[in-house]
Parts: sequence; structure tokens; C-alpha cells
Amino acid sequence: MNLRLVFFMATLLLVACKPKGQIDPSTPVDQDLTYEPYQPNSTDLEISRAEYQEKLHGFWLGQCIANWTGIVTELDKVGAFTDKTGYFGEVNTMPFYTREDWGKPDLPRFFGGEPSELSPTIDFVFENEDGIWGADDDTDIEYIYQHLAFTHQTSKLSGEQIREGWLKHIIGEEENYLWVSNQSAFDLMKEGVIPPQTSDPEKNPNWDQIDAQLTTEIFGFFAPGRPDKALEMAHLPIRTTAREEAAWISEYHVILYALASVADPEKSLKENIHWMADEARKHLPDDSYPAKMYDFVKGQYLAGVAWEQTRDSLNTRYQINMEDGYTTPETSGFCNGCVAAGINFAAGIVSLLYGEGDYKETVKIGTLAGWDSDNPTATWGGLLGFMMGREGIEKTFDRKFSDQYFIHRTRQNFMNDGMDNFVDMANTGLFIVDRAVQEELGGGVDLVKNVWYIPQK
Repeated sequence: MNLRLVFFMATLLLVACKPKGQIDPSTPVDQDLTYEPYQPNSTDLEISRAEYQEKLHGFWLGQCIANWTGIVTELDKVGAFTDKTGYFGEVNTMPFYTREDWGKPDLPRFFGGEPSELSPTIDFVFENEDGIWGADDDTDIEYIYQHLAFTHQTSKLSGEQIREGWLKHIIGEEENYLWVSNQSAFDLMKEGVIPPQTSDPEKNPNWDQIDAQLTTEIFGFFAPGRPDKALEMAHLPIRTTAREEAAWISEYHVILYALASVADPEKSLKENIHWMADEARKHLPDDSYPAKMYDFVKGQYLAGVAWEQTRDSLNTRYQINMEDGYTTPETSGFCNGCVAAGINFAAGIVSLLYGEGDYKETVKIGTLAGWDSDNPTATWGGLLGFMMGREGIEKTFDRKFSDQYFIHRTRQNFMNDGMDNFVDMANTGLFIVDRAVQEELGGGVDLVKNVWYIPQK
């Protein structure tokens, strides 16, 4: 008899014979958490921990694929701008990529140098089953926050815990894979400044850059179906590097991640993504430039305007004309704010809405859209990877991928010389949710049924 069939039948027998009320040995259990008894209410959300583990695996995998794919074109195209510092020349005109450029040779970044070493062409970047995904700034600070929340056994990190974690796990000198606001916040931490003062505009001139978006979205997954609680958990981590509009933009992404676990299984990914995007929009103040950016892109999408034309309009509307109160291009000292929270949020909404829930299409548009292209792609790759799960990502590309992750490519002082894997990383995420469900969401964990019960607002 086939050995796999024997193993499958034996597994079914074990499950069938498992005494009622006992925890399955394969169920992940946090040995440092006391699981309190809980009587569920009929209105509670019931979420499978086993399915969530698969989804968190998909998050890390989907984010890594999209992150490394987006890096190929990172800062290749940043539009037409005048750089007042003169560092890159008085006037730069950089025509954007279009859909026709997918699969064609990658070009150097706007300030010169060589094309990407990752891929000679603009295409997906993969690690095969025997490969290792390297950490990057789109995944490594999230990894640090997950590690800190788990090791400190808390759902809400303190400013002191964040500072100590950054100083321990981030290399003190360059190359340390920090840029703009992250680097400014880190420098302040070394001087003894504690978050949220590390994003104080009087101390950190880069508070309006993109950094917080790519380091805090994971907190949405720690509060399934409860954006209100996710925002509470993410509040201080976001304000480690961001204020005002940059913070609101980061909160927008946290909300999307929190809503992903309650997407309607009867609806398409497109329908769910558009519902989530509109729900998160409600959090943005109507008179703020992020809200107006979203409304502009959504209007263009609904009018049937091609994504390339919408992207070009963003460059004219915000980078050149500085409409809707968006003044970052005037105040930024680097390429008219090409790594600012605002323009990259707008470009990200282009890929999110026009991608319509299709993983490949979303990442393609994000990669070609311009500016800091690896950040929106990583965000959407992680979001869609979670919603699709590991198996969904593998089915999309009809192949298997590595689940090994090397955090020491960019960070330091982790166990096992920095080697980790998506299965263990997903389990760590489960344990953080376990604690949050009990301590922040007012719900309970049933380890026998392997589910969470989460009260709705």
C-alpha cells in the first residue's frame, strides 16, 4: 500500500480516536500564555487558527516575492521634477514605465548607476525551494516588532521597548538598511530619545516620509476583524517615525490588514479589496491630502482611465502642481519627495484598485508605477498573500517556494544566526493574536477547536 495513504489513514484514525476535549498535538500553543476560559457569544467572530497560520505564511511569502520584485525598479522612474538642491542636476525628466515595459530590460535608477543586479529584466523575483529569502527594510522592522511583542509578552509595545529593540537589532553604522525617517529616528534613539518623540517634526525632519507604512502594517493582522484595536496596538510603532498625514496613511494600511480576515468568502478578491479600500478611506480626514489622493485615483479608476494615465496625472497633480495641500515636493531635499508617504500612497492606490485583487497584476502595476516601487508592492503582496494563503500563492505561480528567511541580511542579534522560516514566523504571529484576543479584544481562544472568538464592536 502507498505509504502516504497509510499515513493519511493513520492520521484520520488518530483524529477520530482523540478524546473529546483534548488539544490536538499539532495545535500551536504558547507556553508563556495562560489561556483563560471563555464563553462565546452568538455575535462573536469565529476564526480558525489553523487557517490563519496558513494565511500568515502566505503573508510573509507574498510580501517577499513582491518586495524583491519591486526592488528591481525602485527609484528608476520618479517623474519630472526640479531638484532645488542641485545634487542631481537642476532639472530631471524621467518618462515612466508602462505595461509594455514588463519583461523588458531594467533601467538604472534616476540618479544613475547600473540596472538592478536582481534581474536583467523587469520581472518577478523568486527564491526556489532550496533558496533563502533575504530580509529587506519592507519586512525586517515588522519582523522586529513581531519579535518584540512576543518576547515581551505584550500586545502594546512601550516606547522604551521599541527603542531597546531597535538599538539591539539594528546595526549602529551604515550600511544598516535604514533611510529617511527610520534613520532619523534611529539616530535620535542613540541619543536617548524615546518614541514617540523620535517622530517629533522639530527633531525628525523626515516625519512625512513613507517609513511607517512599511514597518507597521502587520499590526492589522494582530487584531483580526478589529481595526479599532489594531490601530491602538500600532499607534506608538507608527509614531516612532511618522506624524500627521504620514501616520494616517500608515493607519490606512493597518486597517486594510485588520479587515482582511473578515473578507466575504462568497465574494471575489476584487470585490473584497475594493470594499476594504473604501472602508479604510473612511478613516482619513476628508480635508487631508491622503483622502483627496484616494478619491482622485478612485474617480479615475471608475471612469475607466488607464492606470498609466492616472499615474501620470498624479505626477502632474501632486509632484509638480502640489494640489490638495500636498507640499512635500517643495519641502523635501531629495528628488521632490520621491520616497515620501504621500506620492507613494497615491501610486499604491493605483496598483491596489487597478490590480483588482489579482496578485500578479497588482504587483506588476506597482513595480511599473514608479517612485519607491518596492514599498507599495510589498504591502499589497503581503495583503493578498494573506488573503490567498501560502497554497494560493503557489497555485498562482504554479510552483513551490522557499520558506527560509534570513533576518541577518539587514538586522542583527537574533537566534540561530538570523535564520528563520515562515512556518515559525506564522506561529509567532498566532501567539501574538492569542494574547491580543484575550487582553485587547475581550475574546477567547479555544485550543480544542483551534479557533478564536472575537467580539465585534
